Amino acid sequence: MIKDINEVLKPKVETLLNHSLYSKIKSPKELQVFMEHHVYAVWDFMSLLKALQQNLTKTTNPWFPVGNPETRYLINEIVLAEETDINFYGKHQSHYEMYIDAMQKAGANTTKINKFLDQVIHGTDIYLIIATSELPWSIKQFLKFTFELISEGKPHKIAAAFTFGREGLIPGMFTSIISNIQQNFPEKDLELFKYYFDRHIELDDDEHGPMAFEMIEHLCAYDGKKWEEVETIAKQALDARIKLWDGIEKEIVEL
Repeated sequence: MIKDINEVLKPKVETLLNHSLYSKIKSPKELQVFMEHHVYAVWDFMSLLKALQQNLTKTTNPWFPVGNPETRYLINEIVLAEETDINFYGKHQSHYEMYIDAMQKAGANTTKINKFLDQVIHGTDIYLIIATSELPWSIKQFLKFTFELISEGKPHKIAAAFTFGREGLIPGMFTSIISNIQQNFPEKDLELFKYYFDRHIELDDDEHGPMAFEMIEHLCAYDGKKWEEVETIAKQALDARIKLWDGIEKEIVEL
């Protein structure tokens, strides 16, 4: 079933791997616009991951074993890497924090994402934060899709977005982004940005991607309805990413 779904998704994946956005990022300002949009996808990835951790492992006391041990390992392994990976300077840091550092080094504005996160930390309803923010529509629809999926609370659907829309997609997509962008910038200017992408490519391609596909198989097993829902969510996740990329490209073209 995984192979069949990947075949169905191939046109959407190809659109993302060959998106015209990448060739538009030629100046520091264009890179800054990309990062100021993309950071929201970096941030909400953790919410998808944490939703899976909450659904597929035991995160409250008293503890007892929950679900499939291999799935628990996958989730906890990715949480460890995402929240406390080794950064460019050899220190532990989350990938989100790495990205913020990369934004600052590239001269991108972090005010909006910091203000957004301040509201999250304050406990404001996430849908209210999204609706009342001044974020572009493409970012709002991307975040709305993520949190509606999380709110529904169905592990196989969350895993579908996580696996087909993130872990299984990221190595190829990030390779395309880096290969297009780095030719326009001195290596030193991109070192933190490239390090973040390289870490994701290394982890997702070699370890997390294959394990995430295995998680889907455990969650769906022989349930035909679940497999249909996984395919539907996978398509929607890729569509949301395409719209996010379209939105970034539109803003760059209008500079």
